[in-house]
Amino acid sequence: MKKILTIIGTRPELIKMAPIIGALQADKEFEPKVCVTGQHREMLDQGLALFDLHPDFDLDIMRQAQRLTDIASRTIDRLADLLAHYRPDYALVEGDTTTAMAAALAAFYNGVKVGHIEAGLRTQNLYSPWPEEANRRIIGVLAHRHFAPTEAARDNLLREGVPNERITVCGNTVVDALLSVAALIDRSPDRLKECHWAVRELINFEKRVILVTGHRRENFGRGLERVFRALATIAQKRPELQIVYPVHLNPNVQKPAKEILRGVPNVFLTDPLDYLSFVYVMKNSFCIITDSGGIQEEAPILGKPLLITRENTERPEAVLAGTGILVGTDDRRIVHEVDRLLDDPEHYQLMSRKHNALGDGHAAEYIVTALKNAED
Repeated sequence: MKKILTIIGTRPELIKMAPIIGALQADKEFEPKVCVTGQHREMLDQGLALFDLHPDFDLDIMRQAQRLTDIASRTIDRLADLLAHYRPDYALVEGDTTTAMAAALAAFYNGVKVGHIEAGLRTQNLYSPWPEEANRRIIGVLAHRHFAPTEAARDNLLREGVPNERITVCGNTVVDALLSVAALIDRSPDRLKECHWAVRELINFEKRVILVTGHRRENFGRGLERVFRALATIAQKRPELQIVYPVHLNPNVQKPAKEILRGVPNVFLTDPLDYLSFVYVMKNSFCIITDSGGIQEEAPILGKPLLITRENTERPEAVLAGTGILVGTDDRRIVHEVDRLLDDPEHYQLMSRKHNALGDGHAAEYIVTALKNAED
């Protein structure tokens, strides 16, 4: 039996790892274990409950006002003993978080092969997104097996010298997870009772709902303030809208969001939504304004127009398909593009086309098969 340790720190990692963990647990050729670092404690725990996952190991690294150096150093230090004791054949890390980078480095230090889920994404700008672009490149150097979501991601890896036989193009497991949760909502309307109270009682889905997320470090300060001013302008111009913003727990996000948006009647600031609730709001939204990488993948599958508050993206599929627009943090541009979506039905129809460039919803199965057949 191959021993596989999946290492997870944040909710986005969990969402994309959950299908893989399920596939590993269903295959008798593997002995899978799950380790959480707790980089994002509360939001991570929400996801564990939804996917009914019970970690075998919890590093519990989260501290108030933690810095990136704190996350990295505690993860490397606490994983060292675990890796030395458990000795997995592979450590699987997902994406571009500090947990993923530090876990890959810890595995490398301890002679454990690294499998990188969602490998090969690049903006070619080391400082945008920051520090995620650097994290991805570091993991790319350390990984033994690279599970790329698209052919474009494979090409990025090949240009960096990764041998083709170490790369598996498998699609993105976010498709697996999103389709399963969306299907759960569709076939079990009673699950709405399990959603966050704001979804059940506050938001009126008979109105047009704009869903907003914002948390990128490179937007802290003036960037987020401009985005929030744009939201306030939109809300005042369009009182018939409802703007829903689950505010990230980082104080650098909380403070300006509350200073600029609290008290605007049709802007609803909520605490972070569990994934079931978030998918429900996405499915029923008019459009989405976000700087999130994961939502850039999910929204096109649901047919939701995207305004991306970033200058560039490592996930270009929605932009290339015409269903996403890079608006940066330019408040006037954000207001203009929302007006256009509201006032131009033809434009809205073009941007709300459903499309999926990230696989058929079986990425987890392909990854498990590749691990099973790997001759290392």
